[in-house]
Amino acid sequence: MDLTRSPLALPFPDMPQIAGAVPRVARARYKDWDRCDLTFVELAEGTSVAGVFTRNVCCSTEVEMGREQVKAGHARALVVNAGNSNAFTGYRGREAVEQIMAQVADGLGCAHNEVFVSSTGVIGVPLPKDKARDGVAAVMQAEPCSWQDAAATIATTDTFDKGASASAMLGETRVELVGIVKGSGMIAPDMATMLGYIFTDAAVAPAFLQECLSRANAGTFNCITVDSDTSTSDTVLAFATGKAGNALLDGWDAPGADAFFAAVQDVCRQLAHLVVRDGEGASKFIEVRVSGAASDESARRVALAIANSPLVKTAIAGGDANWGRVVMAVGKAGEPADRDRLSIGFGGTWAARDGQPVPDYDEAPVAEHLAGQEIRVEADLAMGDGSATVWTCDLTHGYIDINADYRS
Repeated sequence: MDLTRSPLALPFPDMPQIAGAVPRVARARYKDWDRCDLTFVELAEGTSVAGVFTRNVCCSTEVEMGREQVKAGHARALVVNAGNSNAFTGYRGREAVEQIMAQVADGLGCAHNEVFVSSTGVIGVPLPKDKARDGVAAVMQAEPCSWQDAAATIATTDTFDKGASASAMLGETRVELVGIVKGSGMIAPDMATMLGYIFTDAAVAPAFLQECLSRANAGTFNCITVDSDTSTSDTVLAFATGKAGNALLDGWDAPGADAFFAAVQDVCRQLAHLVVRDGEGASKFIEVRVSGAASDESARRVALAIANSPLVKTAIAGGDANWGRVVMAVGKAGEPADRDRLSIGFGGTWAARDGQPVPDYDEAPVAEHLAGQEIRVEADLAMGDGSATVWTCDLTHGYIDINADYRS
């Protein structure tokens, strides 16, 4: 499959090393490709872990096991397989995951449930246990690599490597956070095929780390959509090694807790935006803002109806200021709305106000806005104080080209 770099791609940032988190990559050769496809991150003893996972009921074994593993709150390793999602593979898929966990646990001298495994790629093909065994053996002996190498190795149809970083002051101690993510298609909110991993040297209690990640996820990864399809494998994991030496963050009253959460939220938002920027076939990054809804959750559902509408997305792809399609999307969302109160705008210019076209509406500034790569769509329902922002991309023929040929 020939994948052209997204026109919305951003360069991979300089990212610091995280004490207690050492990435390595190797070739398991899950597919016939000339690249590394197995990522391994060794984590310090006592590392806290938190996670959010897909709600797709046909999820992979990796997701099922991960949900249970995070309850224990600690991790020693992460293994990510690219090219095979190992989803819908029954007992054979579970055996492959258990083999990987046992092999890594034996090598590190840790409990099996401290080894987290993720897989991404084609659905319905059992992960080859022989290739996994050889790949794990190779990666555990490999030299440490950069975060960009790790980001490249977890990718499938991604056209660029995705990473983000942030820092926070916890009292007198500076802590660092880095994150990598993969995702380009089969992306929709509902814990949004997407895998994301965040690493920090901060000392954070598992329960508080989980609260921070869940809150951050709600307004970032769960507010993006490329094609409205929720993957069987979606996972975001956060690991806190505790090597920065700060006083343990165990709740919102701990010094620096708000600063740490802000940094987690920042990294999640950056990574979520990068996934949208690499939406399969995307040529425009679209922000949808909904205000005046009955509640924030109602606003979010309306915003997603707009963002997921093929008619809205194709109109924006063609630079067509067809605000009637946004009206349609608001109306189909099933949320409280009143046609005669609704206002629609693009890039700060209102095309319709209070249920009717704006008098003397000039489409020229809207057309100019839609000709760019950064698009903003606004809908004011005038029903209440609820608001939400979601992010998506346009829908072009490139999406069809990629997904009609995905398994080759």
